[in-house]
Amino acid sequence: MTGETDLQKLLASMTPHLLPDVHVFATLAPGAAMPDGLDPVMSFREREGTTLIVAEGQAKAAGLDGNFRCRMITLNIHSSLEAVGFLAAITTRLASAGMGVNPVSAFYHDHLFIPADRAEEAMGMLAQLAEENRL
Repeated sequence: MTGETDLQKLLASMTPHLLPDVHVFATLAPGAAMPDGLDPVMSFREREGTTLIVAEGQAKAAGLDGNFRCRMITLNIHSSLEAVGFLAAITTRLASAGMGVNPVSAFYHDHLFIPADRAEEAMGMLAQLAEENRL
């Protein structure tokens, strides 16, 4: 299963799903153990430390400082990791409204981390983008 690569099909067929939790970005120092009770939706190791995207409540309970209060939107279409332009089209549309976004690509889907107070607005923009690309 390799996923879709056709840009118009990707845009027309995506069905964004807004998850209910507020997430934050946090970091652990290099070599630090994952705190008990923490279940990040993403972790990424960098030279400076490990970045975590985690539910805000979990971060607070673990004593982690969280940055960028956001909501997660999953783009429910199996996009290929080799697809060209999908996230560029989406982030460009959101940027046109002055909205920052932190996209994450996983094996099956792409996920957007949108400012928590603009998540519903982003959902409307994504629905409009999908509609514009339907044949």
